[in-house]
Amino acid sequence: MTTSTSKEYVFAFFGTDAFSVTVLEQLKASGILPTLVVTAPDRKQGRGMQLTAPAAKVWAESQIKPIPVFQPEVLNHEAVAKLSEQTWDFFIVTSYGIIVPQTIIDIPAHGILNVHPSLLPKHRGATPIETAMMEDEKETGVTVMLVDKKMDHGPILTQEFVSFKSWPAKPEVSTTLAEIGGTLLTETIPLYLSGDITPQKQDHSFATFTKKIKKQDGELSSLDKASARENYLKYLALQPWPGTFFFDEQNKRIKITKARYEDDLFVIEKVIPEGKKEQDYTQK
Repeated sequence: MTTSTSKEYVFAFFGTDAFSVTVLEQLKASGILPTLVVTAPDRKQGRGMQLTAPAAKVWAESQIKPIPVFQPEVLNHEAVAKLSEQTWDFFIVTSYGIIVPQTIIDIPAHGILNVHPSLLPKHRGATPIETAMMEDEKETGVTVMLVDKKMDHGPILTQEFVSFKSWPAKPEVSTTLAEIGGTLLTETIPLYLSGDITPQKQDHSFATFTKKIKKQDGELSSLDKASARENYLKYLALQPWPGTFFFDEQNKRIKITKARYEDDLFVIEKVIPEGKKEQDYTQK
């Protein structure tokens, strides 16, 4: 394989979802394109369970000169052998979904760079954006770091602080942080490779960890005024999945599809009751 980038870096990009595609777009805008995109296998999705390609694969194959795609189920010895077939300057990992083992980290000459949407060491793990939103933090940000064998543990190269005056829904927050992170990455790569950035060890005593979100985490246990702000933040943070819901007096699940925060109240506007279509919600 040969690189198609105007800046002569030979690198593989590990990513899967829309966040990683936004980072890829920022790299492309700076004339930096990967030689290879490593992403998850196609999965069956939706009600029809149709085999669906991950967003990063769709992006790679849609380029004027399509970028080769590698879709290992696991990063085992076969993946190591495949990736060791050529010499790499570095790898980039962002929103890939699998922890990268040391056998992969050791392959590229300059290691693996990662874009993480939090100010590490705070909010390590799978859900930094959702956690920052639900905790109503006034300042968040993005970190470009070097990957080591522990999750979000490696030395920091660069960081950028980001403030939201008010939280939009999670997809918009994610896109904003991916755009900022992607731009920061494009600025960091040449400085790191030239030795003008010294990696800084994280202060692990300040590390916090996020948990993987499950479908049941979208439940609102109370709709009273005391829970209004908490409920609204959860409603924003858990879009589009798993969404937020509550159970009515008949123990029927009611999914919230539209809501707002007004006068210290969580105002539900539209819902989908279990087994029914979307409808206006009348506040009890």
